[in-house]
Amino acid sequence: MNDRFNTIAGWVLFAGIVALGSSVACYKYFHADKPERPDQLGYIIEGVEEELGSVVVDVSIAEALNMMSADEQIAAGQRVFAKCSACHSIEQGGANGIGPNLYAVMGLPIARSVAGYQYSDALKSLGGNWTWEAMDLWLKNPRSFADGTKMSFAGLKKIEDRAAVSMYMNSYGSALPIPDVEIPDGEEPQT
Repeated sequence: MNDRFNTIAGWVLFAGIVALGSSVACYKYFHADKPERPDQLGYIIEGVEEELGSVVVDVSIAEALNMMSADEQIAAGQRVFAKCSACHSIEQGGANGIGPNLYAVMGLPIARSVAGYQYSDALKSLGGNWTWEAMDLWLKNPRSFADGTKMSFAGLKKIEDRAAVSMYMNSYGSALPIPDVEIPDGEEPQT
């Protein structure tokens, strides 16, 4: 009985070693550790950052806002805003939490829009209004936008998420017009 167990255990161990060795060999053969971009792309996905050599072309907030319809942006923004709702409310007359109520904040002065909320000195010193560009920079990295801010959120890395949240906030009491995409002279608009 003991010999049979050892034989079976040996074959199982041998099969595991063969499987592990095969996966390592396939990994090395197919260059999985060094993915390469194909010379000719199968299809282009609009809105995705394009690589030009080692330079990455970033999409502007205006382009990101115009990628989808307003309804699609608002629905996507509602999903992303779930991260914000731990500290902020957005309903009209909603209470301030750890962060201020964000109802109708788009277009209003930075750090002066919610009465009764104590903004950080770093945010108060900025001035200006919550434009699309300012909100984009804020949502990307609050600490680099206003060094010394009380907001501990790390930021939203994807421009699509930042555009969607901004559009969602704009749908709550703000009427900030969506910026048009600027087309350089001589280029045709993409449809």
